Amino acid sequence: MSVINKVSLIGLGSIGATYASKLHDMNPNCLSVIVDAERYDRYNAKSFVVNGKSYDFSFVKSEEAAEPADLIIVSVKFHHLQQAIQDMKNHVGPNTIILSLMNGISSERLIGEVYGMEKLLYGMVLAIDAERNDNTIKYASTAKIYFGEASNTAYSEKVTAVKEIFDKAEIGYIIPDNMLYTLWWKFMFNAGINQTSAVLKTTYKVYQEVKEAEDFLRDTMKEVMILSQRVGINLKYEDIDEFVNLVKRQSPDSKTSMLQDVEARRKTEVEMLAGTICELGEQYGVETPINRMLFQMIRTIEKTY
Repeated sequence: MSVINKVSLIGLGSIGATYASKLHDMNPNCLSVIVDAERYDRYNAKSFVVNGKSYDFSFVKSEEAAEPADLIIVSVKFHHLQQAIQDMKNHVGPNTIILSLMNGISSERLIGEVYGMEKLLYGMVLAIDAERNDNTIKYASTAKIYFGEASNTAYSEKVTAVKEIFDKAEIGYIIPDNMLYTLWWKFMFNAGINQTSAVLKTTYKVYQEVKEAEDFLRDTMKEVMILSQRVGINLKYEDIDEFVNLVKRQSPDSKTSMLQDVEARRKTEVEMLAGTICELGEQYGVETPINRMLFQMIRTIEKTY
């Protein structure tokens, strides 16, 4: 069975920095963070602070030759994915496992088109409640990585290898039996909470206190649920209820990642969310008027930065 000793990570936002810190705590020599030349200089000039602890990660420029990694973790924004796919090429070897922690349902396919789906594991992060301000990151202890093959009724060699290093690094995880269902489940939630909070420009508090906000969230997710049933994933109304209950348990003042992007005047991941939903809706004959409107609204917000 393969053992993971060398990990490369690309994308040092709130999620990437969270898991970089965990791996660094386990063994600083096991982790390399892939960056471009501009980030290499900027990141080396100032330590990262994750949950109050300072970290000086080992950075490597994307164009530099490197030994193949046993595991590559991808945690970039969707609009940076194509560049990240090129930037990781020097770290991909014949036995490299690639784990995407990106939101959405598209990143694994796009990475697999270049490096082969046999290298990929599906992944996502839930309940991280993370915020980044410059090089300072805060995240919740409830964070868990959901990962695996499409089906995990028996663990593959790749899944077992990643499971073992996550255990060593004390990284919380869940390996679902049906990973594709879980990806769509999270995709539905992101489409609802991220996009509606970005246009309402509000924290979780409004969903906890204002019925119309909760209804807006539910209706947005319902379009994804109906689409999933046409695709064959078959999300249910109970999944929507579960996510609404999750929202009600969040810290009232916490902000979604897309709201943070809008407030910082950064590019959002709306193409990965509403954009994908509308494209699949057209492909499968499912009406998606709420997500189409959200797409138009968020793209308008971005163009007024």
